[in-house]
Amino acid sequence: MTAGHGDGDAAAGAGAQPALVGVVLVSHSAQVAESVAELARGLAAGGPVVPVGAAGGTSAGGLGTSAELVVAAAREVDRGAGVALLADLGSSVLTVKALLLEDELPPGSRLVDAPFVEGAVAAVVAASAGAPLEQVAEAAAEAYAYRKA
Repeated sequence: MTAGHGDGDAAAGAGAQPALVGVVLVSHSAQVAESVAELARGLAAGGPVVPVGAAGGTSAGGLGTSAELVVAAAREVDRGAGVALLADLGSSVLTVKALLLEDELPPGSRLVDAPFVEGAVAAVVAASAGAPLEQVAEAAAEAYAYRKA
């Protein structure tokens, strides 16, 4: 699902940074979102790592999903090439879908259908390699095929 946005001009502060796909992890838990973001950053290390935002829990620090936290994280990681949003379940998915429909997220934002942990790692690795949003989404979605047995 892609928001109906413009031409993908670079975000604020452009010129100093290359256009890269940012990644936002939306979870019902701030600890889960931060931990998965840390894991993805760590596994993608070996070169520059794209900005990864964690939008977990409610604004009051409880379990749930906060539209305000999602919007803030997406704006923070936006580097002009789109924002890949991965959500853990239920209302986090619905929150991202609503924000896309309401045009509240940066240009080129996209909800990625992928497993949360494996998809996050794949998305951050692909984005850090300079892949465009479509390829970042594909890499994350391919994580559904990772078999553990």
